[in-house]
Formats: sequence, structure tokens, C-alpha cells
Amino acid sequence: MKRSLIFSCALALAACSKSPAPSPGPQPGLGAEAAAPPLGAASAVATASSSGAASAAASASAPRSTLLDEAAFAAAHAADAKSAPALRGATVELAGTRAYLSLPKQGKPPLAGLVVIHEWWGLDDHIERWSDRLAEDGYAALAVDLFDGKIATRPEDAAAQVKALDATRARTTLLAASHFLRTDPRVRAEKVGAIGWCFGGKWSLELGLTDPKLDAVVVYYGQVPSDPEKLAALRSPVLGIFGKKDASIPSTQLDGFERALDTLHIEHRVLRYDADHAFANPRGAHYDKVAARDSWRHVREFFARRLKGAPAAP
Repeated sequence: MKRSLIFSCALALAACSKSPAPSPGPQPGLGAEAAAPPLGAASAVATASSSGAASAAASASAPRSTLLDEAAFAAAHAADAKSAPALRGATVELAGTRAYLSLPKQGKPPLAGLVVIHEWWGLDDHIERWSDRLAEDGYAALAVDLFDGKIATRPEDAAAQVKALDATRARTTLLAASHFLRTDPRVRAEKVGAIGWCFGGKWSLELGLTDPKLDAVVVYYGQVPSDPEKLAALRSPVLGIFGKKDASIPSTQLDGFERALDTLHIEHRVLRYDADHAFANPRGAHYDKVAARDSWRHVREFFARRLKGAPAAP
């Protein structure tokens, strides 16, 4: 499993490699926000068609000056973004490691909680900004650090971190994170979900397999199995987000993943965008603002329904 993950990351080096942060202006992408059918057993394939009124309503409801808006989120990553919002979270101790906790400005316990899992680079400010973004949407977001404070800037260093990972310890850290969100007096979460990207997407699903009480799992272009036996312990509904141009995760692998979830009768939706690996990272070479914006809309709807009891989007 570890060798497979490293090999898959190696296939996506060009996409994962960091480049100077792009401006928040137009980026190549879908040309329009992707439409997706209701959550269910069938695949939801994102295409270059309008997402309609639901997308417009989601965009209208997000204050343009906050991280909920994709353009503002991308601008916060720009190398020359002197006006970028300061990080609002705090470092906490978690199972002998550090973690980054970001809490909503409004609201009081119990809060819906999210375990946030970094890419193969490590717990950097990009993931901390993601945590702040989730906090702005009303969640207590706890970003774990599975690499003991190490942050890579070169793909070869990131691959070495993945290779050296102690999987047993990683699972312990992730379980500690969900326990923290359920028991910390600032949070006292009654519902907890997980979200991760690339390396973290794989481990977001792993937390769903390890913690039977987890309420929702979001996988951004992470490695997923196609063997039902490897998913048998999963109890959480899953939202999978992938790029059709991602050579590290072929469509046949996603087809097998969906068949396995169908076999197990696990609620799921798999979105496939006309984008490459790491398309939701504004610092990445393959950032696609249209796919990133639309997938973020689906993430917000999914977590709101599963963790806050919001009605399903029309």
C-alpha cells in the first residue's frame, strides 16, 4: 500500500509541484461550473455545463471578501498578497504532535467538527487557510500533522516523507483528532467529518475506515481502493472529487471504487472534473479555479447536510 501510494504520487509530480502562486484572474478550466446529479449510488460526472440556480445561490450567499469565495481564497495564496487575511487558528497538542485548530467566530459548542488532512507537502499554511475557510463556514476545523512538523518544498522530499510514514501512528493521530473534536470544551462536536487532499485524501478515507462513528468523508484526488473487502469497515457517506486528467488515478480505478461502494450500499457521490491532479490548490501548477469553485460548492452542501442537518440542495 505504501509503495503504491508513493508510485501514484510520483505520477502526479508535475501537478503536485509547487509553482509561484497564480493571480486570482481567469484560469484554464471547465469553462462553466459542473453539474452533478443528486447524491446516490450512481456516478456524478462533472462536465462543462452550467450548474444552474443552485450554484448561483451558493455563490450569492458567500460574502465576496471572505475565504468562502474561491477568488478570495486564491488571492490569499498569492506570493505578493500583502492584504491576505492573517491566519486565525491556533496550535494545539494532539497525541504527541502539533495540530492547527480554527474555530468559527460565531457560534458556541456543540460545533460540527472536521478533521483536516494535509497533502504530501505537510501541514503548511495552505492547509491552515483551508482550515480557516472551513471555520468561516461554521465548523471547528482541526488540521493534523502526520509528518512531525516537516514541510517539504520539493517533490522528492515530499515522497520521502510519505515513504517514512508510520501508518499505525498516523491512524492513532487521526483517531485522536476525532476524539479531540468530540470532547474538547471549545467544540464538543456531535457530528465529525474528515477532508483531505492527495495524500490527505487517501487518509481521509482511512479515517472513515478506522473510526466507525465518523459522519462524513471527503476525498480530494486521493488514492482509493476498488476491492469491497478493503472498504467493508466504512460506515460514512463519501464525497469523492477527482480530475479526469489525473494520470495517477485512472478512470478505471474510480469505476472500481464506485462499484465497491455500490456493492456495500454505502452512500456516495464521485465527481470527475475536466482538470488535473491538485486542481484545488491555488499554488499548484494545475490549479483550476472553475473546478475548484464548483467542487467547493459540493463540499459545503455535503458537510452542511451530513454534519449540520441542512436539507439536500434542490
